[in-house]
Amino acid sequence: MKLLILGGTIFLGRHCAEEALGRGHQVTLFNRGQHHPELFPEAEQLRGDRDGGLRPLEDRRFDAVIDTSGYVPRVVGDSARRLAASTDRYAFVSTCSVYAAGDADRLVESSPLATLEDAMTEEVTGETYGGLKVLCERAVEQAFGERALIVRPGLIVGPHDPTDRFTYWPCRLARGGTALAPDVRDSPVQFLDVRSLAAWILDMLESGRHGVFNAVGPKQPSTFGELIEACLAAAERPAEIRWIDPQLLRAHEVAPWSDLPLWVPADARAIFRVDASAAFAAGLEPRPVAETIGDTLGWASSRPADHEWKAGLSPEREQALLEALA
Repeated sequence: MKLLILGGTIFLGRHCAEEALGRGHQVTLFNRGQHHPELFPEAEQLRGDRDGGLRPLEDRRFDAVIDTSGYVPRVVGDSARRLAASTDRYAFVSTCSVYAAGDADRLVESSPLATLEDAMTEEVTGETYGGLKVLCERAVEQAFGERALIVRPGLIVGPHDPTDRFTYWPCRLARGGTALAPDVRDSPVQFLDVRSLAAWILDMLESGRHGVFNAVGPKQPSTFGELIEACLAAAERPAEIRWIDPQLLRAHEVAPWSDLPLWVPADARAIFRVDASAAFAAGLEPRPVAETIGDTLGWASSRPADHEWKAGLSPEREQALLEALA
């Protein structure tokens, strides 16, 4: 298969490229060359810009394209229209954030979608992200019709994750000492190993599948407390957990999701109630959680000691909070 990946060097795109090359596909990466340009020398490298710099894609023929880097409808639409006549299938990686805010017990592919107050905005923020992705999906579907595969992941985790949202917990609990955690042990959590997602996207393209699919894991319902227990089990000298009431954390200006990842406010827990049964029926196989934790720890340990964490509490702030909450 002649495969074009828009992006291909940061996280999901990187794993899609690695998976595709491992399967013997002919891979072309189209990006600006700003992140890890040394990766995948065996792949064809096209330098360009999705926003006005698509000329390198002219007169090129591909069996499929994987779009992991589309956030603005105008830009995604330009790519989709440019490739519609020369590419058989288009896999667009969207997000479960496309669903309208609410207290739904279960989010399925037909659940109501987010809308934008200003449909012309191109500013990607926490408030506009989901609505923009909805319009990106529509742009792909308008260009490719039934040849479009729309994938809606939740939290993607594993090696090379640039967000640190999942990585924080295995690493923090492996560091030992006393770790502060929100007492939301019974709250549901959902996440999917990036390698499982990449492999499944390739499976879907190879088999010619199309449609809209939620893509989350694990297959069996899981909780925040169970994830913490799995992280502790993977640590040689695990930390001691100090569970703190969420309201008390809020009173000390500890923010859900960013300061303590995977903790979400009660009114936002629908994001961890996504139904992925259609994807499971189509072959999605989430990796065992223990495997994801172990491989994430191994990768994270190879990063520089002065790595600047994108999520989680710094050791200094955590210690100050522990003392304040004693």
